[in-house]
Amino acid sequence: MYTIDHLGIAVKSLKQSKKFYEQLGMRVLPEEEVAQEKVRLAMVPVGESRIELLEPTADDSPIARFLAKRGEGLHHVCLHVDDLAGTVERLKREGVRLINEQIQIGAGGHLYVFVHPSSAGGVLLELCEGQP
Repeated sequence: MYTIDHLGIAVKSLKQSKKFYEQLGMRVLPEEEVAQEKVRLAMVPVGESRIELLEPTADDSPIARFLAKRGEGLHHVCLHVDDLAGTVERLKREGVRLINEQIQIGAGGHLYVFVHPSSAGGVLLELCEGQP
């Protein structure tokens, strides 16, 4: 079963972005850092899904490059899958282009991979599974 886990939004300032969602009356979870992605983030629960606010921690991070090219805004859509390893193997067999074919460990210990926009209708698609 697939569900929308979160929407990733690239932001220049995590502090300012968090303040906006708090002004809406929403709860913002504590910040986390994902070193391999060179990003600091905060999750904002929205019903059964979340908004992920992403601030770069280095000028050469994917989020920094995104901000330089496109400015702030929607960076990716993340779908939760029940069997990430099986899904990745099936996608590879079917010729789907992945950003990184190795499953990574991200925020909150979740496992994830990114599907290249060329295989996902122009959208950067993250697939994730809960903590191992």
